[in-house]
Amino acid sequence: MVVLTLFVGFMLLASFGLMPTIWTQVVNLTADIPTMFNDFQRYLSHLPQEYPDLIQPQMVNTFIDTVQSRVLGLGETVVKGSLSSLVSLAALAIYLILVPLLVFFLLKDKEQMLSSFKAVLPRNRRLTNKVAVEMNEQISNYIRGKVTEIIIVGIASYITFAVLDLRYAALLSVATGLSVLIPYIGAAAVTVPIFIVALFQWGVSPDLWYLMLAYGIIQALDGNVLVPVLFSEAVNLHPVAIIVAVLVFGGLWGFWGVFFAIPLATLVKAVWNALPSQESEDEAMAESNR
Repeated sequence: MVVLTLFVGFMLLASFGLMPTIWTQVVNLTADIPTMFNDFQRYLSHLPQEYPDLIQPQMVNTFIDTVQSRVLGLGETVVKGSLSSLVSLAALAIYLILVPLLVFFLLKDKEQMLSSFKAVLPRNRRLTNKVAVEMNEQISNYIRGKVTEIIIVGIASYITFAVLDLRYAALLSVATGLSVLIPYIGAAAVTVPIFIVALFQWGVSPDLWYLMLAYGIIQALDGNVLVPVLFSEAVNLHPVAIIVAVLVFGGLWGFWGVFFAIPLATLVKAVWNALPSQESEDEAMAESNR
């Protein structure tokens, strides 16, 4: 209970402390996107002069027109989606209030609810109990490890970005921390905005490569040092099993399948381990024959 209280307090402090800064940086980044696009367009317009044998002006103009049409189409889609999703946003606001209350009461009266739930279950539930015990231990360790990993990676990224004077350091460090929730895909996805922001801020310069080197070191330490330390006993899954789980559950349920790939793979593993093996069946049969 003490750990839960400390965790909730830390998350509330982090939310109220970071949200204003993150929101300000989101607004600034949105305002800077047209400037970034204009700089990108000017850079492309000079390529035919630098490489006349490889790039023709018509190729650049066609590419720019295509990008502009795609951006305009994306903007129209976002506006239409925003107008049509007001009801969903209202429902989301309600869930943001109700779900924390539900979690609080579930944790507060956990034993009482479990006793009531067990009363309606069959008496012979050895397999269910075995799966439940293993899942409770594995998922609890996994959640604690992931929260710790998010905090450590986020803080390390923010310190690195702030020291190198990268724009939108708080926003990008939060994105880097949250990227660890989705194995492999998250780290690759968050690399793109970091590289784009650094490229438009410094151009192709040593500062850009210093940043990408530091970011690569953070990802390497996370994958090769931090994850083994935090999850050595939490989720004993081979990397191949994790990748297969991401592909399978992502193909079935899209983003949410990818998001919950490891817990679902842990459930499959717990059920598989709880199933009686042939050796145990033979021993049980031998005992019954005596």
